[in-house]
Amino acid sequence: MNMQMKMICFALLLLLTSSAGAQTDIFRIIKYETISDGDITEALRNAWQDACASTTPNKILVPEGRYTLKQIEFRGPCMAPIEVQIDGTIEASPDPSQFDRNVPWVSFNYINFFTLSGAGTFDGRGALAWKQNDCATNKHCKRLSMNFDFGFLINSVIRDITSKDSKNFHINVVGCNNLTFTNMNIIAPQTSLNTDGIHIGRSSQINVMNTRIATGDDCISLADGSTQINVLNVTCGPGHGFSVGSLGKYPREKPVSGFTVKNCTLNNTQNGVRIKTWPNTPVNITVTDITFEDITMINVNNPIIIDQEYCPWNQCTGKGPSNIRISEVVFKNITGTSASRNGVTIICSSSVPCEYLEFDNVFLTFKGTFASAKLANVRHIILRRLPPLLKWLMRRP
Repeated sequence: MNMQMKMICFALLLLLTSSAGAQTDIFRIIKYETISDGDITEALRNAWQDACASTTPNKILVPEGRYTLKQIEFRGPCMAPIEVQIDGTIEASPDPSQFDRNVPWVSFNYINFFTLSGAGTFDGRGALAWKQNDCATNKHCKRLSMNFDFGFLINSVIRDITSKDSKNFHINVVGCNNLTFTNMNIIAPQTSLNTDGIHIGRSSQINVMNTRIATGDDCISLADGSTQINVLNVTCGPGHGFSVGSLGKYPREKPVSGFTVKNCTLNNTQNGVRIKTWPNTPVNITVTDITFEDITMINVNNPIIIDQEYCPWNQCTGKGPSNIRISEVVFKNITGTSASRNGVTIICSSSVPCEYLEFDNVFLTFKGTFASAKLANVRHIILRRLPPLLKWLMRRP
């Protein structure tokens, strides 16, 4: 384990230990207010109002049991560190018409020293919503409500919670700093559309650790403005893998840098590790300092892929190349099996070719033989400890 990862683990342990030792007040939701027909929306809203105003560290506790919850926002700033512990199963309405589609089911915003914990499950009951998702054919499709939105949290931890069957993304992270997810369980069937596990944007120092993600889209996806994002000991599958992007669709996007994925396993996923940018991009930003290391691939369709011609559902408005510059990307100790002949597919921009890509100890097999590679528009490539065929293919002009 390198020094960066050791520091992350130490910081996480310190935060969890200090938070647990400092808690003094407990708001027990069962005693806080009468709960009608299992709906805890108002009880949670009122408990949060009092707990957030408290000047001593505190905890809101939802015990074992089955509850329902309408859309709700928990908003700071709060006067002291605060924890919400969920040990029961909380269910959303399965009917998408009962939701404001532009509002998450559960959101936590503008809070410092916040913890969401417990052995509980947030069940978005998304099956009906997935059937109504027409984004594959309609670029103006209506958005569906996601399970969680974490906005502008600082020095916070999300741990042990299960997110199940979200109608859209499971977790959206925006504007956060020093936020750690650990021991999470994120579940949806492979056929669930747009159910990204954790989507991160405009945030820094985000850690995802010791987590299992099985869903119908990217297990972890990075939007623009993401810096110092660390993924450690995460299992992904089914799903679409770990993705940087897509980037470049909108003006005023910001650069991405410092993304590390380490000690992870991808099992029967559509993609493994991926960077994707739109063609004809309206911005000139950079993607740099990316490391994918110690990754195991099990029957992954596209184990390693950079796609700067990403254009799903024919939504592109022009045919020009991407203007996003990708550089300093490391693929190290990546082994396992590919479900397609090309274990490595690198299609970079003809306008700004990829630079300083490093491949070290990449051994991928396809049907018992070494997987092949396809490259376009790459400059300054570094090759170490590769099978002879793969090295030859990647050195070709």
